[in-house]
This record gives sequence, structure tokens and C-alpha cells, in this order.
Amino acid sequence: MQEPTRKTLTRPTLSKPKAKNAKDTTRATKSDFKSSDRSESQTKIVEPDLLEVKSDSLAFSLAGAAQAVAYVLEGTALPQALSRVFIQTNATPQARGAIQDIAYRTMRQVGRVDALITLMTNKPVEPPLLYSLMCCALSLLAIEKEETPPYGEFVVVDQAVNAAASNSHMVFAKGMVNAVLRRFLREKETLLPMVLKQPAAMWNYPQWWVDQAKAAYPEQWQSILKSGNTPPPMTLRVNQRRTSVAAYLSLLAEEGIDAKQIGPYAIRLQKALPVQQIPGFEQGMVSVQDAAAQLAAPLLDVHEGMRVLDACAAPGGKTGHILEIADVELLAIETDAKRIERIHENLARLQLFATIKQGDASRMNWWDTQGFDRILADVPCTASGVVRRHPDIRWLRRKTDAAQLAVTSNRILDNLWKMLKPGGKLLLVTCSIWPIESEKQAQSFAERHSAVRLDAPGQLLPTSDPNNEHDGLFYALFQKPEA
Repeated sequence: MQEPTRKTLTRPTLSKPKAKNAKDTTRATKSDFKSSDRSESQTKIVEPDLLEVKSDSLAFSLAGAAQAVAYVLEGTALPQALSRVFIQTNATPQARGAIQDIAYRTMRQVGRVDALITLMTNKPVEPPLLYSLMCCALSLLAIEKEETPPYGEFVVVDQAVNAAASNSHMVFAKGMVNAVLRRFLREKETLLPMVLKQPAAMWNYPQWWVDQAKAAYPEQWQSILKSGNTPPPMTLRVNQRRTSVAAYLSLLAEEGIDAKQIGPYAIRLQKALPVQQIPGFEQGMVSVQDAAAQLAAPLLDVHEGMRVLDACAAPGGKTGHILEIADVELLAIETDAKRIERIHENLARLQLFATIKQGDASRMNWWDTQGFDRILADVPCTASGVVRRHPDIRWLRRKTDAAQLAVTSNRILDNLWKMLKPGGKLLLVTCSIWPIESEKQAQSFAERHSAVRLDAPGQLLPTSDPNNEHDGLFYALFQKPEA
């Protein structure tokens, strides 16, 4: 799937609640900042000594996560932001895991922690890195009552102060960090109910996203939003060319890994693992792919010898699945050269082959004029159905993105339809929950081309139901009438 453009993120703008009780909601006062007080007679500016933190400390992880969140505030997608931080900090694998966990946790709670920061401070927290550190620390403290605290409360406060003290852009505010976090611990029973009156803080989505979900799904909007705030499961797709689901489950059991089958090729791990620790992953026995995404290849109804196009193919998950199902002549196209590398890597690991070209699916300059029996069109979209995997998306998107991306997708679909043989099938896929990108687009396409619409799941809403857990995807299958 092609990646849509992203915007520079402005911090969530939430209305500040009015304090009903001045004593309960007083902001951090000067007396709270004992560690950063300066003598009134001080006239010489002295550069502070920076604290050196160990790479296995929570302070190191908080500082790294804060930097990643700050990059997201500038408009960088979280995975790319984390990669940048890992290189800059030369983080160990253990530290990378902790940094990633805190950063993802924070992006799922930006609305709530931003409201808390606004309530507890007199003015905007600057610079952005300091604001991001406050967000990360509060995300570890402002947890649900039923959730097990990831770290001890005062450990978080202490290590957040150390993280501030380790950076020249934040060291001046270590006293403020200490004061605000300790105040939250003292007054959280009062502060949390106040901020949770704001929809953006309650649901941790921009207000326009909440409103749009309500309008599109009056009965399900709350469960959709809640699902997006839960960590996703790790679901594997078994490569039927290499092993069977039953045999692979036995292999996992031998390794002491709990898992269950949730689809024809799908296995969900009870606990997520680094891919390097998944048995047979490097040998191509399995791939990581959500259960809903695993429906694409079977729906395409491919058979041996067919000529198949996978448009907008990166990172190649669906490409690999098609080739696992049947020996076909497959062409995968993708606009982004860097993302093409991902397709090559995935197919090499699976020991499968496809012709891969750099090309724009809305144009024809890459096409050899020979028709395709099957076309998979995983078109650009807002990715609103996969926010639990990419929690930064909700903060990077604009209200107008869905309509703009639908126009792009329409151009792609109209272009690909010309390449489909009479009697051939085209599968439209989006990872969006917005109707303008899914059902309305499918209806419009069918009307424009007199396409025969075949049976397909339609809109799958994201769910965190343990017995039926998957992302939000849309499927529409069309057949081209015989000439």
C-alpha cells in the first residue's frame, strides 16, 4: 500500500477546565521547584553539568522516547522517528524495546496527557523535547485502574528528572518536571476526572476524528475508538509452502510459546516477540500479518499460471501471500524506491519470486499492455483502521485527508481497470474505516465502469475481541464483464 502524505503535527488543542477548588487544582508553585531555584543575587550564568545516564536505565529510555515523540510532533511517522533515535543513541536491543514501548504508549495517550500538562502548568511547556518528555512520563503514570503499572510511580518521577538532567535542552527544567509529576501523583484522583470531561482526552483522538466516527458508526463508534487504544496482537501467517498450521503450532509448543489458530493461515501469539525470536521466521515459515489482511490473497481467487498485478505492493505482505497460494506470474509495483527494498527483502526471506517495478499505479508508463487476470489494488488511504498499530496516525492526519486520498484512489482504480482482462477480477482493499475511502468509493467505481460486484467482506471494523481480533480493513471484489 502506498503511504499517504503526512502533516506537521501541532499539539492537541484542548480546552482548559476551570478549577472548582483552587486548593485542589493549584499549579506547581515556586516552592515546588526547590531543585532548580536560583539565588536572587546570582548574576553569573553557569552552564549546568549534565547527568550521564546508563543505557539500561529508564531515564535513557524516557529520553529516547521523548526525542521520538518530538520528531512525530514535527510530522515524522513514529517508526521512522524511532529508527532515527536508535541510530542517534546507539541504543542496545533492550533499550530499543523500552524506548519503543514508551513512545507507542505515549502516542496512544497524547490527548489525555496533553490535557493534564495544560491543567498543571501556567504556560506552554517548551522546548518541544521537554513537552515530549512530560508526555512520556505522564503516560507511564496516568494509567487505567485495571492496568498493571509498567514502573513504580516514584521511579518514573526520579528517572524523568534524570532524563531532563541529561540533556542540555531540558536540564533547566528538571525541577519543573519533578514538581509537575509529583503534583499529579498527589492530585490524580481530582485531576483525571477533570480532564476526562474533554472528548479528546477521554478518547485520545482529535475531536474531528471522534465526531467523524460517531457520524459514520452511531452504534459502534465507542468500541472502534477503544480498540484503537489497545496494543495490537502479534498475528502470524503460516507459509503453506513450507509447513502447515498444525505443524507450526506444534513447533511453537515445543519452544514454550503459547499461540492459537484464528484463521485458515493465521496464528495469534499470546505474547508478542521480536521477529528474531519467532521460530522459523528467518527461514520463511511464517510472516507477521494481521488476520484481516490475510483475507486479501484468498479473496483474489488466484490459480496457477495466471497473470497477476499487485498494485501499491509495499511492504510485500500480500504479495508473498499470493505467491504462497499459487504459482502465478506476478508483477508488483510501488512508487517508493526505499519501500521496494522491503518487497525484495520479504520475498527473499520467503524464497519466492515476483517481478518488481517502480511505478505509479495511476499511470501506464510501466505497463507492457498485456492484460492481467487478477489485480490487487491496495490503494492509498488514511490508514484509520490500523491506528492501534500506528497510534501516531490519528495525530498526523487532517480532517480533509480522506476526501483527498479518495480522489487519488479513484484515479488508480480507473487506470487499473483498463489493464484487467474481460472476466478478470479486481480486489479493492483499504485499511480505512471512513466510508468515503471504502464503501462509497466502491459504489462509485462500480457505477462508473458497470463492474460486477462479487461477494466480499466489505467493511471490517477494528476489534479487540480476543476471539475475533483484527484491524479495520475494507474489501470489495469486482469482475469485468466479458466483451
